[in-house]
Amino acid sequence: MNSLPALAPVAVTGTDVERIGELRTEIDACDAEIIELVQRRLAVSREIGALRKASGGTRLNLARERQVLSRFREALGTDGATLGMLLLRLGRGTL
Repeated sequence: MNSLPALAPVAVTGTDVERIGELRTEIDACDAEIIELVQRRLAVSREIGALRKASGGTRLNLARERQVLSRFREALGTDGATLGMLLLRLGRGTL
């Protein structure tokens, strides 16, 4: 049986620790922007759904949803399509 030797953990020190902290701060800023954009997207999506319903249409537009999923898949791969689906679900609210 071939097994790889266990790698000993490497301590991160000095400027690497500082750089990791800076990068984590940048990730936190990105996360805050993503959350803000998702909240904005949800509000717009819910308004579209309300307008469609008020005008006698269906709340969902499956052709449009396919466009959104395709865009996410093309940009981010399979996980991107999953992310797109989560956004669509959040925007729909209770069906």
